[in-house]
Formats: sequence, C-alpha cells, structure tokens
Amino acid sequence: MAKKWGFGIVGCGSIADTHIAALKDIPGAKLVGVSSRGEERAAKTGEREGCFWTTDYKELLARPDIDVICITTSSGSHAAIGLDAVKAGKHVIVEKPIAMTAESAWELVRAARTKGVKLAVISQSRFAEDYQAVRKAIDQNAIGRLLLAEVSLPFYRTQAYYDSADWRGTVREDGGALMNQGIHPIDLLLWFGGDVTTVFGKTATQTHRMEAEDLGLAILQFKSGAFGTIMASTSFQPGFPSTLRLYGEKGTIRVQGYTIEHWTAEGMERPELAKAGDFGGAADPKAISSAYHRMQLADMIEAIEQDRDPAVTGEDGYRAVRLIETIYRSSKEGREIRL
Repeated sequence: MAKKWGFGIVGCGSIADTHIAALKDIPGAKLVGVSSRGEERAAKTGEREGCFWTTDYKELLARPDIDVICITTSSGSHAAIGLDAVKAGKHVIVEKPIAMTAESAWELVRAARTKGVKLAVISQSRFAEDYQAVRKAIDQNAIGRLLLAEVSLPFYRTQAYYDSADWRGTVREDGGALMNQGIHPIDLLLWFGGDVTTVFGKTATQTHRMEAEDLGLAILQFKSGAFGTIMASTSFQPGFPSTLRLYGEKGTIRVQGYTIEHWTAEGMERPELAKAGDFGGAADPKAISSAYHRMQLADMIEAIEQDRDPAVTGEDGYRAVRLIETIYRSSKEGREIRL
C-alpha cells in the first residue's frame, strides 16, 4: 500500500481552504492537523475537517505523522515559521511570497539545504496548461530569441479589503500590489525570461489608505539581452485578468489570465487545451480554483518520493522577492539598479 503523506497547515484563513480542497483531491495526501492563533478559527477548521487542531503551530511540528507543512499565514510570518518547520525536519510549502525580504528568503533556502528537506513556494500559475505550453515553446526556441517580455496585473481591491486586518497593506507583513498580487506574473516573467541584470522601478500609493504601494512599475533587462516590463496595481476597477506577452524574433505569444489569446510559434500549432478551471482573483481574492494548488502539492509529494527538487523551488521564491525588493529600492533612490 502506497504511503499516505501527512500534511499540517499553519494558518486557517481563506487560502488555507484552497490548500485543504487541493489535498482532498490527492490520493497520497492526508490532512493531519491545522493551527491558527485564533482558537475559534482553529477549532472550526479542525472540527469541520475531522483533524487535529491547535493554536500553537509548534505542536504540528512535533507530530511524527506530519511530513509536510503548508504555511498559509500572513506574509510577514512566512520566513520565521518556515525556519521552525525546516529545523523540525519537515518538508515545507510556503504560500507566496516566500519571505518579505531577499535576505530572510535566502536564510530559509539555506536552512532547507542544510537540513536536507524539500522547500517549495506556491506559484500555481506555472502548472496551468497554457503556461506549460508557453514554457515548451520557449524551450524549443519556437519564438526565437526573446526581445521583450511584458506582464501586466490590473487588479482591484477595495479599501475594506485592506481594512479587514491590521497587517494588510503594510510593508513588513503584507506588501503591496507587487509583493502580494504581482508576484505571480513576476515569477512567470523570471521563469520565461531568466536572470535579470538591471532594474528601474517606480511605485506609488494612489487610491488606498495603506502603507505599501497600490501601483508598481518596472523596466528590466535580462541577462540574455531581452527587455522586460512590469505593471501591477490594485486600483483599477472593476479588475481585469493578468496578461503576459512574449515577443521573440520569430514569433509572439500572448496570454490573458489562464488563456492563450495569440500564438505565433515556429513549428508549433496553437495548443487546444482542456481547462482545469478559471483561476480568477482579479477583483475577489477568494475567487480562485484549487486545481493548480492540487497540482503543485502533488508535485511536492513526487519530489519527496523521487528525491528531486520541487517544480517551484525556494530559490525561485527568493529570486522573485529579490526582484521586487530591487524595484522598491530603485523607486526610492530614483535610479537604475544593477543586480
């Protein structure tokens, strides 16, 4: 009989429900326990799922029947909880961002390497069929040398969203449109474009009462010589899907949300793909499918069983945070930054 891998979830907010739904669809996974600082929320989730619950996540880390910890708390706590989980010998899946600073992200990556456990950061967009097809086109040089890569995230969040918790919209605990929402297309940009050498960024808070930015812009140059642009906002009503545009010497690919809207790729016909579900989230952060989370959590199990790196590594999470941190620094200093 195949092993059932035990999962513990730290944090019982709305994104934890996405992880719980995903785990139910993975035959080799079992939810063993959950934790939340609030007793009522922890008890409600644990009793609903028929699993152990606690207000102290370290009780989950002490359980030998938990192999993997999913961290679904507020962003500012990801690194510290992740370090505790790694030191306890658990494999770790961290919701984005992996940490709020590149320094703390790298500390977590280094700790996981030293301990010999798997570390992954949630970037479920990579598992969508359309983005997998784009990756294949890049690998096969079907659009030729990349000239320009653009990502745009014209999302909308109400003031009530930021007022719903004291940590929302703060620099230390949540981040703004780049670190919170924009990190998904930024991860895709790095996945397709590779390492970045220079960054010029601008940020602003235009329509919300909050500490962090609700608009972030950047012009990049990749190591390959290609250029890139980033736009992320939570101010644009009513909210629209993110877009990715890749312009190469031989062709162009444009994706809106999770759907390819243009495909010119040498030797590759436009893929006809069955959808796992609309991801959503442009105007409502709770309106997302668990399908791609399921794929990523299943990948973590395979990575453990096959002793390979997860599809989205801690290093990938570090690179995204480092880029966003550099955009912030560039905006503050008013100059281009070389990485």
